[in-house]
Amino acid sequence: MKRILDFFWPVIGLVAVVWSVKLLFEKLADEAATDEKVRALLEAGGLWSDIKTIAAVIGNKLGAIPAHGYFLAGASTLVAYAALAWYDRIALIHLKRERGISWIYISACSFVTYALSHNIGASVFSGGMVRYRAYSAKGLSATEIAILILLCSYTFAFGTILLLAFVLIGEPQILTPLTSLSAHFSITEHAARIIGFALLGFVALYTIGSWLQLPPLRFRSFELVYPRLPVVARQYIAAPLELMGAAGIIYFALPEQGNPGFFIVLGAFLLSFSAGLLSQVPGGVGVMEAVFLAIMPGMPATAVFAALLVWRLFYLILPMALSVPVILLFERAQLSKALHQERKTPTP
Repeated sequence: MKRILDFFWPVIGLVAVVWSVKLLFEKLADEAATDEKVRALLEAGGLWSDIKTIAAVIGNKLGAIPAHGYFLAGASTLVAYAALAWYDRIALIHLKRERGISWIYISACSFVTYALSHNIGASVFSGGMVRYRAYSAKGLSATEIAILILLCSYTFAFGTILLLAFVLIGEPQILTPLTSLSAHFSITEHAARIIGFALLGFVALYTIGSWLQLPPLRFRSFELVYPRLPVVARQYIAAPLELMGAAGIIYFALPEQGNPGFFIVLGAFLLSFSAGLLSQVPGGVGVMEAVFLAIMPGMPATAVFAALLVWRLFYLILPMALSVPVILLFERAQLSKALHQERKTPTP
């Protein structure tokens, strides 16, 4: 069964990419064809020339984003990655192992972890390999690192549930356009609000459980302690902050004309990014575009695509490029440390 699942998810991800890219290409071609000159080029050209024509249209959209839009998108990126580092800090506080581990160390570890996992795919790293190398060097056991990873993942899920609840209550019509992608989204606004309140109910139950100090869950020798209120309070701030920062990159990169507002952009981001993670598609390629285009039909497809390109550049590509030297420096330091200890060890 495990071998079947190892192949199943990559196949599902590949199918999702092919389907999403096909849908995206059609949307972009339709949008670009609204210009008579561009339509003539698309009708006269082949597939490769059509791709180049559409790319030129998107390039114009990227050039149309004002300098302050790029600046605010960059600031949103810093907010998002600072909050992601807070995820690790919160988990270390929960484990009571934050002493002796600096914010700089935590930030570097978190930055590399998410830069890799966001680009390569959640199932490949899930923060495990990088965090194990970093935190085992600080004396954490494998069990403690597993709990840290679990709590960081839960903090992200907690923030998604909390914000999605507010989106569904405030903008219940956001799911209606998604029926063009799947009939499963054929939900009335009343039902969407009920789902939103149910999500808030889950958040409330989680908080009450912390307040009541529920006993830990034990699985043989593995013990999972319920997070206490100081930890939960930090999750209430860090998780929404990270998600709003990531959504802010897209919001500030969109043109003002036809912009549906931050709340709708946030909802589209929560739905599309979660769908991308579930589909195991690195960076949510194709999946995010399909969801955004469905939710925001009033925005030009090329403008939406340009905004998502800016998001991938700031949130995925640049962090990935910057994480490589961080990994090299860390491994070099670990190698030097190992060689130093070997020299100090007396020869029998």
